Amino acid sequence: MDVRKDVARHFAQAALGHVAREYPHKLDHVMDSDADVLSPRMLHPCFFGSFDWHSCVHGWWTLLTLRRLRPDMPEAERIEALAENTFTDDKLAVELAYARRPASRGFERPYGWAWLLYLHREATRHQERAWASRLTPLARHFAESFKTYLAALTYPIRTGTHYNSAFALTLALEWANIHDAALAELIRDTAKRWFAEDRDCQAWEPGGDEFLSPALGEALLMKRVLPEAEFADWFAGFLPRIDRDEPAALFTPATVSDRSDGKIAHLDGLNLSRAWAWRELGRDDAAQRHLDAALPHVTGDYMGEHWLASFALLALLDRPQG
Repeated sequence: MDVRKDVARHFAQAALGHVAREYPHKLDHVMDSDADVLSPRMLHPCFFGSFDWHSCVHGWWTLLTLRRLRPDMPEAERIEALAENTFTDDKLAVELAYARRPASRGFERPYGWAWLLYLHREATRHQERAWASRLTPLARHFAESFKTYLAALTYPIRTGTHYNSAFALTLALEWANIHDAALAELIRDTAKRWFAEDRDCQAWEPGGDEFLSPALGEALLMKRVLPEAEFADWFAGFLPRIDRDEPAALFTPATVSDRSDGKIAHLDGLNLSRAWAWRELGRDDAAQRHLDAALPHVTGDYMGEHWLASFALLALLDRPQG
């Protein structure tokens, strides 16, 4: 699916408006002493914007992706200039040092880790710039963190928020397929260990503040890790009544009652992430229904505007990217 130029500009303008906006900000920060009481910009000189670290990371993924897709749009030069000022060796060294702190073991795990790998994957497509090489040490750190984490995590986390295991592994796998064969194999083995026996999913969703579909997120991951015939058999057992549009909850866009509430606004993201999954799972009708419900609300209130364009872009792009 092509991202129209007007849509690309709209998303780019939104992301440019928040990746370098420091406040308001919600930190994921463990403090060991008074010396750790620092501003977002001091702690994270690259990813201090967008309300929180992970949203800033995927805001940058949005910007670099749009620069590649629409290099002729006026915002492309602004993206390039800001990226040159942001992705410097000195600033990324601070980000890496923070991630290596003993107190940062659970920092942004696993959602932020996965998006950082995804950002690095996109940066490699901009070969005329040094962004990818500068981001590589941070990406490698989180790749190794994933290996340690997956070795220790006995059970998957199925909630439809930042802790969701399937979503993080879907993004991380796309990076690992290119950059880390051992991590890619571990992700595939882990996904099969966790999900291969799942049958007759009831899809009790959405939860009141979810932005990911536990059911469709799992199905999307399994589509990435299983051969086509095996996935068809697994999917038929996982959602056996899909030909009757059941469970009905998966086909019905979520209602968002208050977009100024950051948690309730998550439900616009749920509609977009479902659209992404439905497209790859071959149900364009369901995908379009969810897109229609959410696309008009990507911007408007900062509680959604600081992150929703990334999920809209996931839903609009042809998948998976090479």
